[in-house]
Amino acid sequence: MRALTWHGKRDVRVDTVPDPKIRDGEDVIVKVTTTGLCGSDLHLYEVLGAFLDTGDILGHEPMGVVEEVGPQVTSLKPGERVVIPFNVSCGTCFMCKQGLQSQCETTQVHEHGTGASLFGYTKLYGQVPGGQAEYLRVPFGNTLPIRVPEGPPDDRFVYLSDVLPTAWQAVEYAGIPPGGSVAVLGLGPIGDMSTRIAAHRGAETVIGIDLVPERLERARRRGIHTLDLQECGDDLADAVRALTGGRGPDAVIDAVGMEAHGSRIAAAVQGVTTFLPDALAAAMMKRAGIDRLSALYTAVDLVRRGGTISVSGVYGGAADPLPLLTMFDKQLQLRMGQANVRRWVDDILPLLTDGDPLGVDDFATHRLPLEQAPDAYEMFQKKRDGAVKVLFTP
Repeated sequence: MRALTWHGKRDVRVDTVPDPKIRDGEDVIVKVTTTGLCGSDLHLYEVLGAFLDTGDILGHEPMGVVEEVGPQVTSLKPGERVVIPFNVSCGTCFMCKQGLQSQCETTQVHEHGTGASLFGYTKLYGQVPGGQAEYLRVPFGNTLPIRVPEGPPDDRFVYLSDVLPTAWQAVEYAGIPPGGSVAVLGLGPIGDMSTRIAAHRGAETVIGIDLVPERLERARRRGIHTLDLQECGDDLADAVRALTGGRGPDAVIDAVGMEAHGSRIAAAVQGVTTFLPDALAAAMMKRAGIDRLSALYTAVDLVRRGGTISVSGVYGGAADPLPLLTMFDKQLQLRMGQANVRRWVDDILPLLTDGDPLGVDDFATHRLPLEQAPDAYEMFQKKRDGAVKVLFTP
């Protein structure tokens, strides 16, 4: 089959690789019909090479049609349409039963002390072959795949793999009171969808903050109040407070993570790791790595006293100097974590079958054949051509 594989920093290629096979009685093989490019994939493209091997298959946002099922699979049959969550979770352990599929005890990666394995996402999370490919082996076939109805196009459902549950959890964790306010830092796929979900769930004031003109305009078209970082500069906090009664929003969602602009030192440290032997680079990123924390510092500054910060953006370093004195003084709540995809499916699925209130049908900015994935990665990283969400067709 054809699949997108990692070969080095900013070097991904579509190669011919062996087709996946049933290895366990509960496995299913899915023929991928649509698969997404995620902002988290850029971390693999740029800074996390120490945890990848040449030839690793990337991607964690697939959907498709069941091609083959293992002998113990009873809940699916060939020909059924499914979305695959990015968490590799068993659905039956203690953590899964708590709705914490991102902490699945069956697939935790004990070697690295991390939570549930993820499709297409480094040795830190199990080095499981990903979904930017023609076919995907999916374990836990009775509990992991999400069956979706025939009829609507893939765009209606593919975001159940990551974008929708990640944004839904970001809003849930933000704890925005009815009629309250929220500021969303970063209007990439997760931030954009978070503004839509927050508005849908009753937030009266939703503020989207970014510096890419196309992303700001996209949010404005949905009725979101936007602020351009390049125009606000050092006056961003004043601009946000002016929209929220002078005290700041009830919640701030950080949908940026380590891709934030603002720290040349952190960028340099991340960059240096790409030139070190894997063992040294991995140790630096895990034990002494630092991130560009400007987005998180901005969230702490903007949120009102007693408010909540919800972090959905991924941070990769271990030695992150948090502004704990300010956070304590402002009596802030901080919630974060990988999305528990399966936890939120029942809440989201009705919004995909009854109309399209979240605008998923036209959420993608680019639809490309998988063969163009290397160029798409570069385009997405450099924020060219209005790229917000890219979908591939294998």
